[in-house]
Amino acid sequence: MSRSFFLRVLGLLIIVAFAATGCASFPPAPVSAASADYDYLIGPGDTLNIVVWRNPELSMAVPVRPDGKISAPLVEDLSAIGKSATTVARDIEVALTKYIRDPVVTVVVTNFVGPYSEQIRVVGEAAKPQVLPYRQKMTLLDVMIAVGGITDFANGNRATILRTTDGNKQYSVRISDLIKRGDYSANVEMRPGDVLIIPQSWF
Repeated sequence: MSRSFFLRVLGLLIIVAFAATGCASFPPAPVSAASADYDYLIGPGDTLNIVVWRNPELSMAVPVRPDGKISAPLVEDLSAIGKSATTVARDIEVALTKYIRDPVVTVVVTNFVGPYSEQIRVVGEAAKPQVLPYRQKMTLLDVMIAVGGITDFANGNRATILRTTDGNKQYSVRISDLIKRGDYSANVEMRPGDVLIIPQSWF
């Protein structure tokens, strides 16, 4: 093996090791992140149970279509995406005033998906990378249970959270310490729209 070839291989290994450890250092994710005044917002795929008081023929469960709208008796193509259940109920009441005097509507969400902007995305070396609906006080441990943990090739303690609500700021998290060593101090709260990135370990 020539000296030049050896140096090239050594240089390549240094570059790979440097990439694996990461050239950027991210601050640890805040333990508390959930907003106390969080309201669930409706998204495509949710199911809404609409109850119109004293009008059972107008009461039914309807899906939120991929375009974010719903259709119900006497109510066509009403936008529901990004709204709370209470707001949608008031919108339906306004639509029904053309046909019913002083309608009283209640909307209950019975299947939770949420808008795309608030879903939690898990990418990289998760056992089952996927998109999850956000729940108030949802933690990193909740996310890892939902995705079945990490693969044997994951570098869990180099994982990061990309927080879209903080202008795409990244925070470091210690997944391996949390789920393999039971270090609960590594558990942190998630926020709507977070992206959990789990890199591969090179060694």
